Amino acid sequence: MAETMRHWWRGGVIYQIYPRSFQDTNGDGIGDLKGATQRLDHIASLGVDAVWLSPFFRSPMADMGYDVSDYCDVDPIFGSLEDFDRFIEAAHARGIKVIIDQVISHTSDQHAWFRQSRSSKVNDKADWYVWADAKPDGTAPNNWLAIFGGPAWEWDTTRKQYYMHNFLASQPDLNFHNPDVRAAVLDTARFWLDRGVDGFRLDTVNYYFHDRKLRDNPPFPRGKTNDIPDTNPYGYQDHLYDKTQPENLIFLREFRALLNEYEGRAAVGEVGDGERSLKTVAAYTEGGDKLQMCYTFDFLSENFDPAHIRNCVNAFEVAVKDGWVCWAFSNHDVKRHVTRFTQPGDDPAQVAKFALTLLACLRGSICLYQGEELGLQEADIAFEDLRDPYGIRFWPGFKGRDGCRTPMPWEADRPNAGFSTAKPWLPVPEDHRAHAADTQGPGSVLALYRAMLAFRKTQHALVDGSIRFIGDDPEVLAFIREEGNERLMCLFNFGRETVSWPVPEEFASLKLLELPGSVAIHMAGLIELQPVEAALALLD
Repeated sequence: MAETMRHWWRGGVIYQIYPRSFQDTNGDGIGDLKGATQRLDHIASLGVDAVWLSPFFRSPMADMGYDVSDYCDVDPIFGSLEDFDRFIEAAHARGIKVIIDQVISHTSDQHAWFRQSRSSKVNDKADWYVWADAKPDGTAPNNWLAIFGGPAWEWDTTRKQYYMHNFLASQPDLNFHNPDVRAAVLDTARFWLDRGVDGFRLDTVNYYFHDRKLRDNPPFPRGKTNDIPDTNPYGYQDHLYDKTQPENLIFLREFRALLNEYEGRAAVGEVGDGERSLKTVAAYTEGGDKLQMCYTFDFLSENFDPAHIRNCVNAFEVAVKDGWVCWAFSNHDVKRHVTRFTQPGDDPAQVAKFALTLLACLRGSICLYQGEELGLQEADIAFEDLRDPYGIRFWPGFKGRDGCRTPMPWEADRPNAGFSTAKPWLPVPEDHRAHAADTQGPGSVLALYRAMLAFRKTQHALVDGSIRFIGDDPEVLAFIREEGNERLMCLFNFGRETVSWPVPEEFASLKLLELPGSVAIHMAGLIELQPVEAALALLD
């Protein structure tokens, strides 16, 4: 097996498609697989290595497809299996790999497995989900909470037991302690591997196993940080027992063994584990027998300054010796990063360009979320237009995830910005029209994405080199990327004023590269950086 084929993911660029908001072709206001196929030339123009396709499986759509009722079929709102096959063929023809979401920690309560499981305590699938008796007073088995609100337990009147759900009550958790469950889940992955997918994004990968003893979670220690909005009481607990159990390593090895049966396949896991996330990433990616890479929520927060970037990257480099990380600033679950990172007086387009340049220079693979290449900001969605159950439950303190899920604006002067001829499932914000793909000419955010990603591919040090930070300046992030004889100095002025950064004597011999969008100047041992500007220099 060719080394480059096996490791295409290492240092690769992945573009996330949220299908229901990408392109509608049948006039129902919801994006579909034919629409994703239709827009592949746009994705290819970015120079990405792979696409990550968010769930398109059969589902009652209580959680927008993350509640799967059939893992081996396409939901009719997205098209058919034949449409998926054509998407795979078209992506591969453009040299783009295809990664699909595997949402296997839980299913929909409409899945045939759960319907059978809940029918009695003695059927063949009775132990396929997490069932437990009530306490003597009728209350739930323990204090575990669901992320989407309320207890993580729902009473079932047929079995007269509680079942566990980490998210909605209609999303019961599978019991991964049961080897038959693990085998069935692997069979569903094999179905898509046989259809030609190149890998998987494993949703909530550290949620697969629960504590067999069902021990109560302790309170969350004061002074620590987690990934949950402070409006949600889920963050009040230290989630020691309802996720991230050691048995998960067994399943991840089983999953990797399946991937190894196919050439050049890979998996990236989503790890949400607060301050333990990097430790979890290390465990899940080290040794070459589990996942190829993981991503955490470290860069999906409001923090955006040199200290935070240094701390996160250094912590990863220390914790994860032989694993790999996938960095991202945005996805379908968080507020868009241009909104998070923009300060009063900033040009949002400049912030978008700066953030992409930084992401492209960090060590690791990178994931881009649809619309960020247009510089889209978070949409302000009225309560009556919300579709996200998470946002509806915690409104108004937390407005949910719909603000980052609005349809892609393709053509400024078309109805619904070219996304659909019908009323979209979420509104297209009027201010997004000005960022439509057909308006993005030279000097635009889209032009910068294309140029920067093309530049990155020419620099081995950026794709697979080591990283070493220089100093601890509060405004300027500086680091060295090195691979073989190639050394690059990367500088990022996070400040809102021009700075003259003194070049350390050991790097006195350097040559500023023509970085897209940069006007940095090097003279007299100083590099002058404009506000929110990046510069790269080749070192002798």
